[in-house]
Amino acid sequence: MTRIAFIGRGNRGGGMAANQARAGHAVVAFDLSAAALERAVGAGCVAADSVARAVQDAEIVITMLPAGPHVRSVYGEQVLAHAPKSALLIDCSTIDVDSARAVAQQARAAGFRFAAAPVSGGIRAAEAGSLAFMVG
Repeated sequence: MTRIAFIGRGNRGGGMAANQARAGHAVVAFDLSAAALERAVGAGCVAADSVARAVQDAEIVITMLPAGPHVRSVYGEQVLAHAPKSALLIDCSTIDVDSARAVAQQARAAGFRFAAAPVSGGIRAAEAGSLAFMVG
C-alpha cells in the first residue's frame, strides 16, 4: 500500500484523491476547506491538519492547487521542508510555466524527484479516473 499525501481537494483533486483511496492506497489529505476534508474522509482518506503533517511519511506527494503562487508557497514553505527526500513530488495544478519550472528546480535542488503533471478533463473525468495527464 503506497502512502500518498494529497494537497488540494478542489473540483478535480477530490475525485483524484478518492480514486487513490479506492485503489487501496493510504491517502492523507489536506485542504484549507473543512468541507473538502470532510468529503476526503468520506471517500476513505485520512484528514491532516497541515501540509507538513500530510507529507511527513508520504512516498508520493500530489498537489492540485488553484494557481502558481499557491504551488510556489506550498512547496517552498511546507512540502520541501517536511516530506521525506525519497518521496516523489507530482504537481497536477494547471499553472503558469514559470512557476512550474521554478518549483521543479527548487525541488530538484533540495534532492527530490519532481514531475509537473497538469491534467485535462473536468470534475466527471476526475471522479471517473479518466483524466489525461501531461507530464513534464
